[in-house]
Amino acid sequence: MPSFHLASFIDEFATTGPVEIDPGEVLAALVGLRDPRKKRGVRHRVAHLLVIMVCSVLAGATTLVEMAEWATDTARDQLAAPGIGAPHATTWARVLQRLNTDTLDRLAGSWAQGMTAVAAIAIDGKEVRGAKNGGGTRVHLLAGIDHTTAAVLVRKNVSEKPMRPPFFLPVLEGIKDLRDVVISADALHTQRVHAEYLHTRGARYVLTVKANQPKLRHQLGSLPWMQVRAGHKTRNTANGREIERTVKCVSFDVGIKFPHAAQAAQITRRSRPLGTRKWSTETVHVVTSLAPAQGKPDLIGSLVRGHWGIENAPALAPRRDLARRQFPDSAGQRPACHGLPAQHRDHDPAPGRRNQPCQSHPRRTQVPAPCPQTHRPVYQLNDFADAL
Repeated sequence: MPSFHLASFIDEFATTGPVEIDPGEVLAALVGLRDPRKKRGVRHRVAHLLVIMVCSVLAGATTLVEMAEWATDTARDQLAAPGIGAPHATTWARVLQRLNTDTLDRLAGSWAQGMTAVAAIAIDGKEVRGAKNGGGTRVHLLAGIDHTTAAVLVRKNVSEKPMRPPFFLPVLEGIKDLRDVVISADALHTQRVHAEYLHTRGARYVLTVKANQPKLRHQLGSLPWMQVRAGHKTRNTANGREIERTVKCVSFDVGIKFPHAAQAAQITRRSRPLGTRKWSTETVHVVTSLAPAQGKPDLIGSLVRGHWGIENAPALAPRRDLARRQFPDSAGQRPACHGLPAQHRDHDPAPGRRNQPCQSHPRRTQVPAPCPQTHRPVYQLNDFADAL
């Protein structure tokens, strides 16, 4: 994750409360992460860098420079006890830029899968703002996310959005056990081969139907929905709007033009700004392999709504926080060693500063500023050291 995304990422989970995690389990899960540097001249082990990264982020660090400052100014004595040094920010940049991200995603995902029982997984993709691949194309991630915890269980880098469907099966291959797990996905992944694959793995699916499946869409739209009684209805207020959702379900044994489908659902969403009378209506059709006894209208509505919520998950799409700073444009990025959001290269420097050296951390004062006091996980260092 780019360093300038960490602030918004932390804010997303600020209200979730403390989480009990064994540092030894984390390091054991990441033991397969190979050091990308040559052995000669290495002063800081990758495991030590991971210790500092975890503790400094928990302490409030949001950039590479702040991670290094936390190690140097705040926790020098605590780090020295288990033999961990204080690396410079450029050391972070060299290591993080060269790490095998696919291996890191696989190891972190395997650890996350073992943390809790998974009941439903959302498959969704997002373009990472302000990042590009080596060839200059934008970074697009396709991931499997737990509906309950929003934990990323598996993730792959795809070239662009139209290329997401071919990566649907490889992403699911990264999940060890799919038996009795419900997979939700948007219309781009509503493919017959995907439904067959999920059936062979013992999983269920809840898929949105749109124009990429014209026959199925026409068949679902032709069902006598006006004669179907609403199975579930909710009404709430959010984001300055009054929202009303209605879920209708019909079951069938044969005749549906999609593999292993057991039910179809129509979800109608009506909304209006508070204080107005004009309603806007959106209707979505869904196909699912959940039998009527397994997938009640309230559950199907919850799964679809939960999938829409996953699309805004901070793990894939950190929200823009204008109160802090804007995410940098992908054009003219500084290297990650700066530890701060980049500026456009075509911006002229301020008068009188054209020939002055670049300041790596403008916020740094003569007296080192301590990290925020909200979290001080220094006590965890001994646990990490014992696990090394």
